[in-house]
Formats: sequence, C-alpha cells, structure tokens
Amino acid sequence: MKELLNQIKACRLCEQYLPFGANPVMLAGEKSKIIIVGQAPGRKVHETHIPWNDKSGDNLRLWLGVDKELFYDTDYFALMPMGFCYPGTGKNGDFPPRKECAPTWHQKLTDLMPERKIFLLVGQYAQKYYLGKSVKENLTETVKNYATYLPLYFPLPHPSGRNNIWQAKNPWFKQDVLPALKEIITEII
Repeated sequence: MKELLNQIKACRLCEQYLPFGANPVMLAGEKSKIIIVGQAPGRKVHETHIPWNDKSGDNLRLWLGVDKELFYDTDYFALMPMGFCYPGTGKNGDFPPRKECAPTWHQKLTDLMPERKIFLLVGQYAQKYYLGKSVKENLTETVKNYATYLPLYFPLPHPSGRNNIWQAKNPWFKQDVLPALKEIITEII
C-alpha cells in the first residue's frame, strides 16, 4: 500500500491541464473499511493537502456522525476522490474532476483494502462511475433509491453549501437517508 500511495503522490499524469499544478490529495490504508469517493479537492484542500479539509468536509462528518479524528483514521476511512488534484475553478464553481485518476488508480487502491465494507459515492461523478447503468435519471433519484445499491454502495449528494437548496427541496434526505447512513457507519465502526 505504501508503495502505491507514493506512486499516486508522485503522479503527474494530467498536470498540463491543472492550473495550479499536480498535488494529489487522498488518504487510504490497508484496513480501511469505508471508502468515500468524492469529486476532487477544492482550493483549500489543495493548499493544505488534507482531504475534506473544508466546510464540505465538516458537513460530511456531521452526516456520518463522526469527528475529525475518526474520519482521518485510515483503519476506518479511505478518502479517494474521482480526481486527486484540484481542477481549478470556472464560472459555476470548481471544474469537474479529471477523468484520468479513477481508471488509473481506484481499482489498484481498493484491491489493497481487503476489509472494505462500503463505498460512499459523493456526487454524480462518483455515482456514474461506480453505479454505471444502474444510476437513476438524476442525482435526486439515485440518492432517494440508496437502499437499492446496498450493501456495497451508498450514494450521497455533495455536502457543499451549494446543495442547501437541494436539501431544502428534498426533506426526505435528512429524515430518511441520513439516519440510515449513520446507522450503517456505526455498525461498521
């Protein structure tokens, strides 16, 4: 695992497309049980080199019912975005994650995590990649039907503040989905 993590940290596969350069950010260990597949690091994460080290991470930890210490413990969590480097920002927020990372690194990483129990698929990029043709017509329907993907996958919206409107329009998420998520996380931990 250590050798693979070093290879990922040294990766420059798509550096020419990254306005702030390559800086792969992820965290994983051989004992990781819960694999969180997000989108790509934001600017703050790029600068601090700590995955989910922003308001979105705070929200995600609330959803999971865990503190920072547990969240960053690789015996429990692997933090593996679809794109390991900050892709830069456009008119409507951060650019999508680079497409090179997931096919290059994800399988190699997960193969080294034999104790993995569940993948939390945060956002549509992770859901489309991992769920393939079984993904529903939109993120809302995919998340609403989370139980159909269990026990291996649990789809979630992105926990950024930009999704507060989505959460307000979909009260079932807090009422039904988050309690189920916390129960699964508690059982695994």
